Amino acid sequence: MNPFEFPESITRYAEAHTTDEDPVLQELFRTTHLKTVHPQMLSGKVQGQFLSLISQMIRPKRILEIGTFTGYSAYCLSKGLQEGGRLVTIEVNEELEEMVRAFFNKAGIAHKTELMIGDALDLLPGMKEEFDLIFIDANKEHYPDYYKLCMKVLKKGSFIVADNVLWGGKVAEAPILDESTRKLDEFNTIVQQDAQIENVFLTIRDGLMLIRKN
Repeated sequence: MNPFEFPESITRYAEAHTTDEDPVLQELFRTTHLKTVHPQMLSGKVQGQFLSLISQMIRPKRILEIGTFTGYSAYCLSKGLQEGGRLVTIEVNEELEEMVRAFFNKAGIAHKTELMIGDALDLLPGMKEEFDLIFIDANKEHYPDYYKLCMKVLKKGSFIVADNVLWGGKVAEAPILDESTRKLDEFNTIVQQDAQIENVFLTIRDGLMLIRKN
């Protein structure tokens, strides 16, 4: 919701030198901007293609996404699923359910996705399966809690990608005044100090943290 503002010329250049969205993503991009209050929550072309390529490199059997929004990132992530693989995506806003399910059907991925409506903090503790790739893009104030729960269901050698870790650059400012920024800074610190992982902080869009569990 608070994307870091690169110069417009750099943003346009990056988008011009990134593989184009397919027609289904282009339609979802337009629909999201027409029908939602905060369309900037969408991953968008560059970040979406990054997620797609990460997934295709990892070739996960099981993907978990925390924060579906309108389904753009879920579709991008699904492109790397192994044959017979499955993506579980959690969305707290029940008003988005109809739109997401319609998009998953149009995109042809409904058979390999499971949309769960509810609070991830309530749903994650009950999950029994392990995942090869997890994408976190939900309530920023819960990132430290999401991380702890996700590490319990992440396979060794597998990956987490967390969005919005720059939070408009506010995580690097002092003093930190708002709770969302404080919790994102706490998350970034927890990750950096965790001896069981390797990580890299990427300045793509509003910041992505890429984490590998050793």
